[in-house]
Amino acid sequence: MRITNAKKKLPVGIENFAEIRTEDFYYVDKTAMIRDLLNAWGKVNLFTRPRRFGKSLNMSMLKCFFEIGCDKTLFDGLEISKETELCERYMGKFPVVSVSLKGVDGLSYDEARSSLCSIIGNEALRFQFLLDSDKLNEQEKGMYNKLINVDAGKSDFFDMSDDVLTGSLRLLSELLHKHYGENVVLLIDEYDVPLAKANERGYYPQMVNLIRKLFNQALKTNDSLFFAVMTGCLRVAKESIFTGLNNPKILSITSAQFDEQFGFNDIEVREMLEYYGLTDKYESVKEWYDGYLFGNVNVYCPWDVINYCDELLVDPKAEPKNYWSNTSGNDVVRHFIERADSGMLKDEIESLIAGETVVKEIREDLTYNSLYDSIDNVWSVLFTTGYLTSCGRPEGKSFKLKIPNKEIRDIFADQVIELFKENVEKDGETLKAFCYAIITGNAEAVEKLFTSYLRRTISLRDTYTKDIKENYYHGILMGIFVYKSGWYVKSNRETGDGHGDIIIKTEDEDVGAIIEVKYAKPENGGKPNEVMYKKCEEAIRQIDEKHYTDALIDDGCQTIYKYGITCRRKMCRVLCETEEAE
Repeated sequence: MRITNAKKKLPVGIENFAEIRTEDFYYVDKTAMIRDLLNAWGKVNLFTRPRRFGKSLNMSMLKCFFEIGCDKTLFDGLEISKETELCERYMGKFPVVSVSLKGVDGLSYDEARSSLCSIIGNEALRFQFLLDSDKLNEQEKGMYNKLINVDAGKSDFFDMSDDVLTGSLRLLSELLHKHYGENVVLLIDEYDVPLAKANERGYYPQMVNLIRKLFNQALKTNDSLFFAVMTGCLRVAKESIFTGLNNPKILSITSAQFDEQFGFNDIEVREMLEYYGLTDKYESVKEWYDGYLFGNVNVYCPWDVINYCDELLVDPKAEPKNYWSNTSGNDVVRHFIERADSGMLKDEIESLIAGETVVKEIREDLTYNSLYDSIDNVWSVLFTTGYLTSCGRPEGKSFKLKIPNKEIRDIFADQVIELFKENVEKDGETLKAFCYAIITGNAEAVEKLFTSYLRRTISLRDTYTKDIKENYYHGILMGIFVYKSGWYVKSNRETGDGHGDIIIKTEDEDVGAIIEVKYAKPENGGKPNEVMYKKCEEAIRQIDEKHYTDALIDDGCQTIYKYGITCRRKMCRVLCETEEAE
């Protein structure tokens, strides 16, 4: 049951500024962005940030501020309200055209083009008063009608010719300018999503051509434009879609300008936690969700902080978890790890997962159809999309890179295990030999084969905590057993007086196995083999003392193999004892 003591609601998944302000949601004030945009003038401004860092909410805020007829009370008490002269001059004074291209998708180019028509057509429908405007002539009203020419049989289908579609944003700007006598503020959110989807679906050249023409008319040959703001994940190369556009102002994650306007800084997170009585969770929140460097400011991922706080209000014992990766795929990490067949790259990935840094030259302007053309490009994509962050100012184009926090580190580790599982499935003979060794108590063969598996994958270094390292090797073992048909395999099942790491019951139900996984780091000059064998002995004692075999005995197993498996990077040691049911 949620207990909030009349506290403000947390805006989980809400990107509408007016809704947040009118429905009593908690809001982290980013309205200083308005002042900075106007003072540091740019005709066309492009903000690139990773997903879930508040881009869409900031665009909604800009619309609410500039649009004619806006509710000025939405900004009461916020930072921008202190700028009285600026508010008097700009607040509520401009027609605003605002579109989000995040929904432009389709299995084919025609489907994607149709969704773009619908997005722009629905925005055009907001301005139906233009049909009654005494400032527009009949020809201009006829041109507007082409934007809202809704098919009678499909209310959400807007039928536009290519000429109408590519000129749509410019046309809307011209008509609104003529009606109001004021130039237009143009907001284009998630501008690069159509290109990303087109690249995935196989119609990239057609979509690039369409978006180039649309932007060229809206942003270059548009005398009715006051200024434009665009957001996206990647800074798409100028030669791809911005050909001929005069100097768009690029405000990327490396820019000092606006570095605090996306994401939460440390003060903002502390204030939120204090407001909700969650200050004891600060260290966990910082470990999991902090670590990004935008410009000169360290920031947290706001999506994660809000979601975790919301969960804590329901369950004060809730543990941090990965919220960010669930909002999209992690294909770029997978592509990266798939290339780790060379020793150097594998070492670099292991260094990153261990919390260390690597130095790489970064290209911030790429085209979507070249993202994976080279490993250098993949490094750049990991950086610009938030899987890696910098550790200070670059030297030329070279950045010192690291994984920002535990959440992203877990994404890397999970992708390593997923790829490992697929490789296990392909190597049926090794899988068969390993499983046979397990159910015959052949510790020597188990050790040899598991070591062979470990040498093929990415290991965790000693900078990881003991529990995390044990969970990682636990995951590798489960990645092997998941493909053994006919076996009952359970992870961390409650048995006896505790939890057995891995419990196995074979198809004939007479033979079972309990595996306890340990991680050993030699200390005080101890010899690795000696330390690892002691950990194996400790694991088997734990199985006995906690009575982990009880459940298998109750299930009718006659022979149970008790394994202590201790790992350290790419090495493992295995001890096995046999228990016969009475």
